[in-house]
Amino acid sequence: MRLTNVTHLRLPFGRLWGYDVAASAPGRRLPVSFDQRLHVGAGDRPGSWMALSFRLPAPIPRESIADAWLEVIARHGTLRTAFVAGADGEPELHEIEIGPGSWVEHQVGSGQAVNDALRDVLDEACSPYRHPSHRLCVLETAAGLTVVIAADHAHVDMWSMLVIARDLLSALDAGRVGAQPTSQPAPAFVEHTQTLLDRDAAPDHVRRRWEDIIDGSGGVMPQFPLSLGTPEPHRERVEVRDVFDVDDAAAFAAQARDDGVSTLARAVVAMTAVTRELADAPLRAVFPVHSRFEDTWHDSVGWFITNSVLESGVAEPLAAAAAVKEAVQLGAWPLADVLAPWGGMPVAPGMFAISWLDLRRLPVRIDSVGLDAQYVSAATDTDGVMLWFILDESGLHLRCRYPDTAEARANVGGWLDLLVARLQADARSSVRGRLQVAGREFRLERANRDDIGAIAALLLDDQFGRDRESVELERYEAAFSAVARDGSNYLGVVRDSDDHAVATMQLTVIPGLSRGGSTRLQIEGLRVAAGTRSQGLGAAMLEWAHEFGRVRGARLSQVTTDDARERTRAFYTRHGYQTAHVGLKREI
Repeated sequence: MRLTNVTHLRLPFGRLWGYDVAASAPGRRLPVSFDQRLHVGAGDRPGSWMALSFRLPAPIPRESIADAWLEVIARHGTLRTAFVAGADGEPELHEIEIGPGSWVEHQVGSGQAVNDALRDVLDEACSPYRHPSHRLCVLETAAGLTVVIAADHAHVDMWSMLVIARDLLSALDAGRVGAQPTSQPAPAFVEHTQTLLDRDAAPDHVRRRWEDIIDGSGGVMPQFPLSLGTPEPHRERVEVRDVFDVDDAAAFAAQARDDGVSTLARAVVAMTAVTRELADAPLRAVFPVHSRFEDTWHDSVGWFITNSVLESGVAEPLAAAAAVKEAVQLGAWPLADVLAPWGGMPVAPGMFAISWLDLRRLPVRIDSVGLDAQYVSAATDTDGVMLWFILDESGLHLRCRYPDTAEARANVGGWLDLLVARLQADARSSVRGRLQVAGREFRLERANRDDIGAIAALLLDDQFGRDRESVELERYEAAFSAVARDGSNYLGVVRDSDDHAVATMQLTVIPGLSRGGSTRLQIEGLRVAAGTRSQGLGAAMLEWAHEFGRVRGARLSQVTTDDARERTRAFYTRHGYQTAHVGLKREI
């Protein structure tokens, strides 16, 4: 799922509508979590919200969307709560009742971008003390409807935004066929807050470790180790980078498995190495960890995040894994008690935080690609560095927010450049691309434009190559461009220890409705150089291709070969392929 910022949000021009619900006066008082108290205690301000946008797959009346939204609000208690300032100035949380309201059109000013108009609406509607502090918006365009759901961060996290979107879509589906909503109220976030408040105090060794890390950061929460300029809030600079595509993500994960650690730990290795190289310091960062410790909370909405601290001093997989494990354990205890010696969280300008979310492992899913779903952060002034990683079916993505100063551009930008380069280099050198054959090592990787000549030569050096292939590279170059643009195709090349291209194959992932909606892997053009044949390289490539397909959801692998290729057909038969169908071809 794309990570973006409201200033970078891609929205078509259209009419922008917002739904005004009816809200009652504050009712019963409710418990407040540690992070809610810290966030809301900073007061009303623009840019305190988070949002999720997605396109509806079919035209739906706005009133039906409003009805579905009211069902979502009825299901999730935190959407029926609001903060007020207590007599002592501290935030208090109260129940409110939410009822039907009306749609209002938000005018997009002359020369104003739609995302800027949306930002103004959400800054106003989703500040901490609004009643309620969430907003449903719909953008009507010629291309269809885009829904934007936003809420002040005190009531939601990224996981929660997925739950809200899923439940809204389910309610819309039910309404479309005239069915009654089947969802029961989800366990309320305030119940989780009370559970944490009732927990025992942290043991002494946890307190001592927190003290060690905070002392190592100068008595405050960890700060970015390089200069950000003057220590005061500045306009933000937001960078969004696609670190891995699906191929590199799979390669990086394979290396992590080979190391016996998680993908996150492998990323911490890279961050530790970069921090050591640029700042000669260990990696220290605030590290949010989710607090949905039990399945009970998986379908709930709320700020199920607590803050921990991550300290990694050695750029080695097992050491990084231990640092991640420790961070999760340090975040498992009530922070109000742990941080009491500092009068609460000792925040200072330059605070550095790293967030990691693997959407593939969440029990909540939406069709983020089909819906063009995007996580949207607000625009705000900042004096610190916040780094978000999102890992999903399309790869690894990051978003980083930092002060827009000359020093921060150079230092944070340089840190990010080196980090992305390190991560990508780790993916390219992963064990996933290594093929061990007959005592020799080969590397299989995605072909680049410089490989076109070698691939054409491999295709030509074949039983039928002289009749079917061309000596004009221009045709291959045009074909390479078409293949490279198509994300369903993978043109691979195998290199030997001297970096010579000695084999190639093209893999195509084909989704389809037949066989119960099965996805297929098509293998074409598998060629091995004459001097490297009959050593097992083709078999190793074939197994690599099967794993490539499995990672992408393929349940069936298929290959076509000329009927006259008896040795080729025998090769595929030895590896489990059956002549179950007759393939027909003709020139067009």
